[in-house]
Amino acid sequence: MARVEKLSEADVTSRLPEVPGWEVTDGKLQRTFTFDNFVQAFGFMTRVALLAESMDHHPDWSNVYHRVTIGLNTHDVGGISQLDFELASKINHLMS
Repeated sequence: MARVEKLSEADVTSRLPEVPGWEVTDGKLQRTFTFDNFVQAFGFMTRVALLAESMDHHPDWSNVYHRVTIGLNTHDVGGISQLDFELASKINHLMS
């Protein structure tokens, strides 16, 4: 994996419009997705898992019935990096 660096708070704030629906919560890019039922939510999680694995960049997430909450940060740099924005953008594309 290419070297990644932690983005400054100003960089993160200025880049948030690139990933509609995401916000910074507890030092992570975070978004909650709501589906009609558990099967749709689980299918979405499966697609995200495949994306994350292909990037070798794995989310923190939780699922309660029809809701999936995803938190992204880069543990190796102790904060939000370019990788988090890339994965958030790819996740958003799954929903379009």
